[in-house]
Amino acid sequence: MEANNSGTATAAAELPDSISSVIPGWFSEISPMWPGEAHSLKVEKILFQGKSDYQDVMVFQSATYGKVLVLDGVIQLTERDECAYQEMITHLPLCSIPNPKKVLVIGGGDGGVLREVARHSSVEKIDMCEIDKMVSKEHFPSVAVGFNDPRVTLHIGDGVAFLKAVEEGTYDAVIVDSSDPIGPAQELFEKPFFESVAKALRPGGVMCTQAESIWLHMHIIEDIVSNCRQIFKGSVNYAWTTVPTYPSGVIGFMLCSTEGPAVDFKRPVNPIDADDSLAQSKGPLRFYNSEIHSAAFCLPSFARKVIELKD
Repeated sequence: MEANNSGTATAAAELPDSISSVIPGWFSEISPMWPGEAHSLKVEKILFQGKSDYQDVMVFQSATYGKVLVLDGVIQLTERDECAYQEMITHLPLCSIPNPKKVLVIGGGDGGVLREVARHSSVEKIDMCEIDKMVSKEHFPSVAVGFNDPRVTLHIGDGVAFLKAVEEGTYDAVIVDSSDPIGPAQELFEKPFFESVAKALRPGGVMCTQAESIWLHMHIIEDIVSNCRQIFKGSVNYAWTTVPTYPSGVIGFMLCSTEGPAVDFKRPVNPIDADDSLAQSKGPLRFYNSEIHSAAFCLPSFARKVIELKD
């Protein structure tokens, strides 16, 4: 990846389209996925601009959320609120089953999910399949620390193809940290992909995948629920969390289990280790706890009507 680390004067001359021309010096996230609205952050300094094999990459210092990672004009994480996403997408599934040992992460190139999986001492093997190398190791070391865990094996490639080649019943948990269903990521929201995930899981194994916003994407969520209920014969649940810098301020997760030992996602059975050494190396949990785990499955009435009551 070729970086542009020049000063703010040069950067200002090459501002990407997502830097609002209406309010100079502010980043505005605009996308057809959330038409008619935009979330803006004041830019203190652009720290990195570059282009990988797959996407445009920008890192900037914001006035209120610390450093911000942007891919193709869409905020992926900020230092201030990344914990609300990384901790929930990881611990909702892993704390719902006893002693997970083998975990697969699809996507998540920033390393945050790896950091959180590594808190579980029962885990013996962590495979990660990411199609693109990220720049966050330099700019987000507290997130990328997950890559340093010796249990991690990184596979650079397509997650859909990787899953198809996985032996049946390999994993206790699969975590899909995907981007929005536009372009190549569309495959990660479709029925054949979920069938591959179910095949890769052991009986009673669990999947957690990014599942959009209840305020913006109920039509997408309805399709995900329908597909998952056809494929996962254990349990199918939707949970959500608050992430201020994501569109609408919330993001959801689809949690599913395969047929086998029963999984009640709403009642965590596997507390995160209170091992001091893990807390020192990964930092303390900033968002997740057992109470918020259970509360994450409480849905507003308009969403519950679609998700829980849909046949």
